[in-house]
Amino acid sequence: MASVARKNLFEDIPRFLVAQAGIMFAVSLVTIQTGILNGFSRSTSALIDDSEVDIWVSAEEMVNLQLTLPIPAATVSEIHAMDGVEQAEAFISRTTTWRSPTGDIAPVQMIGFDPASRMFRMGQLTEGAIANLQEPYTVIPDRANLGALGLDEVGQSASINSLPVTITGFTRGTQSIASSAYVFASLRTANAYLNSGLTTTSNCQLEGDRLTCSNMFERDASDIALDPPRALRGSDGITFVMVKAQPGQDLNVLSRRIEAEFDGMVAHTQTELSTLTRNYWVGSTGIGFVLGLGAGVGVVVGVVIVSQILYASVVDHMKEFGTLKAMGASDWMIYRIIIEQALWMAILGYIPSIALCGGLGWWTFATQGITILITPGTAVVVLGITVGMCVVSALFAIQKVTHVDPAIVFKA
Repeated sequence: MASVARKNLFEDIPRFLVAQAGIMFAVSLVTIQTGILNGFSRSTSALIDDSEVDIWVSAEEMVNLQLTLPIPAATVSEIHAMDGVEQAEAFISRTTTWRSPTGDIAPVQMIGFDPASRMFRMGQLTEGAIANLQEPYTVIPDRANLGALGLDEVGQSASINSLPVTITGFTRGTQSIASSAYVFASLRTANAYLNSGLTTTSNCQLEGDRLTCSNMFERDASDIALDPPRALRGSDGITFVMVKAQPGQDLNVLSRRIEAEFDGMVAHTQTELSTLTRNYWVGSTGIGFVLGLGAGVGVVVGVVIVSQILYASVVDHMKEFGTLKAMGASDWMIYRIIIEQALWMAILGYIPSIALCGGLGWWTFATQGITILITPGTAVVVLGITVGMCVVSALFAIQKVTHVDPAIVFKA
């Protein structure tokens, strides 16, 4: 029976290629939509997942990594002094305004941390070094949204609010699709930028000991050149306290102790904060519904395409099926032929589709910094969807054979 199924499938190569193209389109649509959803979800919590932070402490109003209220920097030393805590560091994440050399403004997510941190990871450096952030008024942006910044080379300058900024390196693999461009800086520099006023000058750059702005306004900048950003004070606002627990500590117990010690604050483990952030962006914003709807449309399109192809194949071979029934073949035997043909179409359409989507995912990450995440689990699920889609389509085609009259073979 398998040979009959293959003969029906391959006897008309042009039709077979058109059929496989339709299946590849449907499978690719499902895979890409699912990969984008997975990549989007992963990107929203990439900074959390890639860092070696056991507990994140924030204001109890915290919604996700990018949306929370500030807490005093003095909390860092207080938490560090607690039993069971090995290390505590400040983390700043707030939106501010970037001004490109051409004067265009864009929102950026300013992320401040200690460049010597043993806990926080800022992705994969492609140029420069983390130690470069020790220099005042320097940043390392993620390459994903460089177009919004108007800069693309190390050493170029722009401004954030009213202060100059110099690119000292690039990173990648951290950018959340849902957020503005990520810009990493030291705690001192980030605090200075976030507390500086926004001016009407379109662009400022340090040139020697002078600050030159593109609107031809100049003033002495020795206060910037010679007076680097100050260290954080206890009253300064930070976003999170990153906590590294001592070996053997129960993280849930330590989190509850921190919450009991500091009124108005909440402590989440790495897994809890990652899940909370992903659930917010995927569930609360409707993005997950839209991407899931796209995958569902792909399945419907696939069922329609494959159903039409199988139905046409059954109609073209109606006499052959009538002959088999006249020879005593059971309905189940004929059903097996149609289902086997559907399975061949599923496998032969799935393999090139997954390869194509994998290549597309690599290309988008390398050139755009956008992750289309196709995990082994995703590949297995899509394979199941593809097989199910083709088998369901075969059931529609089977209806035509169910009532076939064996006498059809004697008709002209």
